[in-house]
Amino acid sequence: MKSSSAIVHPSPTTTDESSRHFINKRVIDFTMFSLLFVGFLYILVSIPFKDDSLFSSLKSHYNLSTTYNMIVYRDELEAILAETATENKTVIIAVVNKAYVEGDKSMLDLFLDSFWLGDDTRGLTDHLLIVAVDQTAYEFCMFLKLHCYKLETDGVDFDAEEMFMSDDFIKMMWRRTLFLGDVLKRGYNFIFTDTDVMWFRNPFLRLSPNETIDLQISTDKFNGKEWSQANKINTGFYMIRSNSKTIALFDAWYAKKDNSSGMTEQDVLVMLMHEGLFRGLGLRVKFLNTLFFSGFCQTSRDVRVVVTVHANCCRGISTKLTDLTAVIHDWKRSKNSSANETSMFVWSQHRAFFWLNLYKQVKRITGY
Repeated sequence: MKSSSAIVHPSPTTTDESSRHFINKRVIDFTMFSLLFVGFLYILVSIPFKDDSLFSSLKSHYNLSTTYNMIVYRDELEAILAETATENKTVIIAVVNKAYVEGDKSMLDLFLDSFWLGDDTRGLTDHLLIVAVDQTAYEFCMFLKLHCYKLETDGVDFDAEEMFMSDDFIKMMWRRTLFLGDVLKRGYNFIFTDTDVMWFRNPFLRLSPNETIDLQISTDKFNGKEWSQANKINTGFYMIRSNSKTIALFDAWYAKKDNSSGMTEQDVLVMLMHEGLFRGLGLRVKFLNTLFFSGFCQTSRDVRVVVTVHANCCRGISTKLTDLTAVIHDWKRSKNSSANETSMFVWSQHRAFFWLNLYKQVKRITGY
């Protein structure tokens, strides 16, 4: 007699009950875990720890703090210098007041136009710091979205045009000198530029990168020798490196403020140079060739290499504006000229400058 075995299959009802039991157990486990986790968070937040190092370390670990890794600057000037400077801590600095930002076409407008129209100069405005000596100039700078710093001077109003050699003009120049010395002491190199200097090419490509040269300064008239102290210097454009020698120079320069009646800060620097201060400090000073760093005193003969044009030997904002506007037009003309035409290029005459000087001479002779 054959024996037979039967395979017993679980019924559908038994399978459904096992699945429901498994799912219910997972739901209960998850619910218990969630309750425990929420409870832990509640305890962590609600208990007043006397020592909150645990919570602080958690914030630090997960970078929850908004101040994490922020650099704290000692003052506003330090912050704006760091924001404006190049990687090697060099800034371009110009000082303006109300008189230089007002009008249909202000001096600051022309100054910025030259950066826009120049060769390889547009990006330099990223490193340009405008130092405003009054509120109007500061607000205008901020409106242009430039790097701006408000230079406070107690008891002095610098918002008007300060005529050359007036008391307020001399005060403003000395306040500028003190400020620039402070920049050096903070470890920043800088190019200082008057706003009546038109930037047509990148001066960093023409200035010497040699770090042993402490000061490279423009001249009204270049005598052909770049190391000669017989050159007539102009403090409207220069590059200076921050080191102990240049800081000592600015300290000695500013110390003469109250003992230099009737002299501008530029006159005082010339006096100190001829008294031997440059040599005494061991300063290496290079005097810039007007072929490249040109001006109204001595105009560059070659527009193909000119870097800057300074309205030096010219007084009064309206006079400067007239002749610098002609300089801007000349630059545009040169850019649209052929190579042969550029080689024969001649700058326009500085007519406003000429007629003003002629008027002064006639007035001096006639007494009227």
